[in-house]
Amino acid sequence: MDEVVSNSTAKQIGSKAKSPFENAYKAALLIKDVIYVQGFLCFEGQPFRPIEHSWVEYSDRIVDPSLPHLGRKAADLHYFPAQELPVKKLKAAIEEAKEDYPEDEPLPIYGSQPYEYYGDVMLGGKEYTKAYEAALAKCKELNQPHSRNRN
Repeated sequence: MDEVVSNSTAKQIGSKAKSPFENAYKAALLIKDVIYVQGFLCFEGQPFRPIEHSWVEYSDRIVDPSLPHLGRKAADLHYFPAQELPVKKLKAAIEEAKEDYPEDEPLPIYGSQPYEYYGDVMLGGKEYTKAYEAALAKCKELNQPHSRNRN
C-alpha cells in the first residue's frame, strides 16, 4: 500500500466516502500506467465481513483513493483482487455499460456472464468467488474472539 500516493490521489480527485469504484476509476485516469482493480477489502472490526471495493495498482503497489474514508491504518487493511482492468479496457467497459444500461451506474464492472454467487449478491465470476472466500477467511481470522486466561 502506498499510503502517501493514496492520500494525495484522494485529494486530487475529490475522493468521496462510500464511492470506491468511482474513486478508483478517477485515480486510474489520473495516474499513468496503473491497473484498475475490483475485489474485496477486509479488516478487523465492523462489518466483520468482506467489503466489495476497488483500487488501482502500479509497480506492485496499491493506491487506494478511498483510504481517507476508511478510518483505518493502511497496515490494517487486506486487499483481495478479483478482477483487473487496464485503463483502456476500463474506459471501453464503462462506455458499453452506459450505452446498454443508461439508467444504471456503470461501475462496478463484472465481466461476462454467467455470474456466480458470493455473499448475498449474484455478480462476478469464479475469480470473484475465490477472492470473496479468501477475504471471508481473513475476516474470520481477524475477528476471532480473544480468549482470556482464567485462573
